[in-house]
Amino acid sequence: MGADRMGADRMHDVVIVGGGPVGLLLACLLARRGRDVVVLERRTERTGRSRAIGIHPPGLRALGRAGVETEVRAAAVEIGEGRVTCEGRVLGAMSFRGAGSVWSLPQLETEALLERRLAELAPDALERGVEVVGIRDRGTHLEITAERGGEPVEIAARVEIAARYVVGADGVRSGIRSLVGIGWHAWPGRAHYVMGDTRDDTGEAATALLHFEPAGVVESFPMPGQRRRWVAWVRRPPARLDAGVLATIVASRTGDTLDEATASAPSGFEARQHLAERMAHGRVALVGDAAHEVSPIGGQGMNLGWLDALALDHELAAALDAGAPFEAFERYARTRRSAAARAMRQAAFNMAMGAPAAGLRLRLRNAAVRTLSVPPLRAVLARAFTMRWL
Repeated sequence: MGADRMGADRMHDVVIVGGGPVGLLLACLLARRGRDVVVLERRTERTGRSRAIGIHPPGLRALGRAGVETEVRAAAVEIGEGRVTCEGRVLGAMSFRGAGSVWSLPQLETEALLERRLAELAPDALERGVEVVGIRDRGTHLEITAERGGEPVEIAARVEIAARYVVGADGVRSGIRSLVGIGWHAWPGRAHYVMGDTRDDTGEAATALLHFEPAGVVESFPMPGQRRRWVAWVRRPPARLDAGVLATIVASRTGDTLDEATASAPSGFEARQHLAERMAHGRVALVGDAAHEVSPIGGQGMNLGWLDALALDHELAAALDAGAPFEAFERYARTRRSAAARAMRQAAFNMAMGAPAAGLRLRLRNAAVRTLSVPPLRAVLARAFTMRWL
């Protein structure tokens, strides 16, 4: 770590712990204001694992505030329509363009754009391979103890960093949340899925396809490079999961044939939901997955975190200008925790709709989808799908 950037003899405005999409966005927003911001990221490089792809209208506006909207639009695929089917019959279709299209871009590419933007605004603000192991409140500021990841715990590997505020953007297993003693509570909504990307042979380059099948939902979304992401509900992830297994699941429920030769290695995951008991403690605030774990079914997590960052940028700017004490986070914590609770209720509804169904339950579900797909409810559903309410 550079001596000019680190050390207790230099007072930083904000230290952000976590260099994912939310932490990087917040750092860009603060750097645009001329604030002294440091991002500490435990990983030495970005992970290539397939994760979020959906950028919804509120998220795109947040990226615009950071100065990367043009680059995102150029690299992403616009999803302007959605269609819901069951056993080959169309239950409903809608256009998102009136509510604002969803843009599809792999998270790895979004992070790369934000990292380059941060390097333009605040060179050397991002420090990789650094893990925070302690936080002490000194009254007027915080003292953060960090060490380089992968090294033995030695005095020589440690450094003390001083900052007026600290933001935990370090994900679901947040070390910052644990260090300040904020509880982590489970919320309703839990299911297993398998996911993989392949060449898009559907001929639906701008359409999200949702197959609400009796055996469980299969969703697919267009991606850049004429590829498509497939996500399917499963009772439990198979012990052996490869492209052939995913192709079999998709074909058995929808009749679609996946090109296994062009498929990425699929993965299985469990969608769970948690909410921090509070989103701030003293001079420490939480954003994104560190504050709320939202099911990825519906694509709300990353966008919700970006809106956290927008709100926190405003509160931090006001607090730093006024030299405000820790209660500067009270409004942020109240409003964003409420937004997270709304998002989790919608995500739980999404998971319930995609669960296996038969008999009367299947007929009722299909009837509900048809009802929601006609005016004026269709416009309301489109706004919910594109997260305009977040």
